[in-house]
Amino acid sequence: MQEFLPVMKQSPFFSGLEDKEILSILGCIGGTVKHREKGSFLLQAGDTTESMGLVLTGSVLVIQEDLWGHRNILSKCTAGDFFGEPYAATPDAVLNISIYADSDCDVLWLHVRQLLTTCQSVCGQHQTLIRNLINVLSRRLLTFNDKITHISKRSTRDKLLSYLSSESIRQNSLSFDIPYDRQQLADYLSVERAAMSSELSKLQKEGLLKTNRKHFELYALEDAEGADW
Repeated sequence: MQEFLPVMKQSPFFSGLEDKEILSILGCIGGTVKHREKGSFLLQAGDTTESMGLVLTGSVLVIQEDLWGHRNILSKCTAGDFFGEPYAATPDAVLNISIYADSDCDVLWLHVRQLLTTCQSVCGQHQTLIRNLINVLSRRLLTFNDKITHISKRSTRDKLLSYLSSESIRQNSLSFDIPYDRQQLADYLSVERAAMSSELSKLQKEGLLKTNRKHFELYALEDAEGADW
């Protein structure tokens, strides 16, 4: 557990806690670390869970799939990100999502009901975690609100521009990397990959952006008009 402390300390869930306090409280709330190989499911639609997961290494995808195999990516979680917290916090909630290992990963599982039940010693660390959980749940709502904003756009072009603009603002740079490959980005935006690739080519020809795999560079209209493409 000690080796994962740097990642835990970067998570808003453990904000305000020292190393010893984090290690101490993990036993109180049933914290366990499990390894999963790429391609395996950590949770599947139809499951119930009382634990939320914190990615310590690697990455996982939060996805929805219908009976015909159509996949919709809701988010990608990398080291320091949580998943499953709304379901773990809601008694008997049945998952309508699946958690898929996008790479080999280590995940810290935290029992939410134990967290919400104050321990006998009523420790200050426990109270801090309860406050921090609200912060984690609020961030999850913001993440899904962003996705709704993007996919509510009418065209593939508008969905792309909405997402890339949002990432540029979030990362405070016109040059940035995104977490998704091309197929994953298409699944996230709920568009066909071929149509998305065509729109990206058009946007590059118009001088609005440059892209190389997961890297993007955006240009304001005045810069695009004067660029030599």
